[in-house]
Amino acid sequence: MQAFGEHSQHGAAPGTPDTALHPQRVEPDCNARISIVVLTHNRASLVRDTLERLTALPDCTRIVVVDNASSDGTAAAIRRDFPFVELIVSSSNIGAAGRNLGVARVETEYVAFCDDDMWWHPGSLSRAVEILDAAPHVALLNARVVVGKNHEADQACENMRRSPLGARGLPGPALVGYLAGASVFRTRVFREVGGYEPRLFIGGEESLVALDILTTGRALVYAHELILHHHPSPLRDSALRRRLLARNAAWVAWLRLPLREALRATVDAFAVMRREGTLRRDALGMLRGLPWSLARRRVVGPRVQEMLRTVRAHERRHDRT
Repeated sequence: MQAFGEHSQHGAAPGTPDTALHPQRVEPDCNARISIVVLTHNRASLVRDTLERLTALPDCTRIVVVDNASSDGTAAAIRRDFPFVELIVSSSNIGAAGRNLGVARVETEYVAFCDDDMWWHPGSLSRAVEILDAAPHVALLNARVVVGKNHEADQACENMRRSPLGARGLPGPALVGYLAGASVFRTRVFREVGGYEPRLFIGGEESLVALDILTTGRALVYAHELILHHHPSPLRDSALRRRLLARNAAWVAWLRLPLREALRATVDAFAVMRREGTLRRDALGMLRGLPWSLARRRVVGPRVQEMLRTVRAHERRHDRT
């Protein structure tokens, strides 16, 4: 995996932050122990609403916004309206790896993430610090996501709440995956695993990070009492996201999973691309990435493989009911 922070260290490399445009940062009047990294791209009005809510939180947090090379005036609007927020402007859209640029600026022990159409509920981040302080073997917490004005339960979080791995010795159910935009990390762990792989761009980018954290023996935990609000942007290309999810699942399988599962994920990806009518183009791109995947292949151990089997068997049973 690419070294953490590499984009922010090398002159004109893709994703280099435009340091000349950073406003002077004003620190909170407190001993903050947690920071928030917000990732945005071409959603100027949405990120403005998100920042209004985040800057009003009673939790003592520092806020870093990473603008993934927006072309709609996002960066200018943030500079004008939120001069006390640290802004990093990537020179190109590097997808989920933009979060790495944000964490490179974080000095606090913990870091929370959200996207530009999400915001943390008051008190949740302070509570996250308390939970992580009391559970040093937990690497990250996944919050409960509530969707829209009616606060509907996010289905992915409902599945986490029912995790078959249980919560023995943990502050919540153990997980094998998480939602990137609804997570609170130990900053040190995020850096140790290298952050998000730029080649995956976006869509299932969490899978590789989750597997690498589990391999260290640390735990991922669902924390139902932490709340994140999500008002999904209508500016989404669902078909593209499905194709990226399928491609990335195949690449991650070749990077970390046994051969049988890698082959199955590849076949599944072909099926998605065929349904979307992009088989020739997308399959060629995916296959071109296999040498990269194989060169970095490190299969997870038996313990993590068993955790994955347990969760998948539980999901299959639940799907049949």
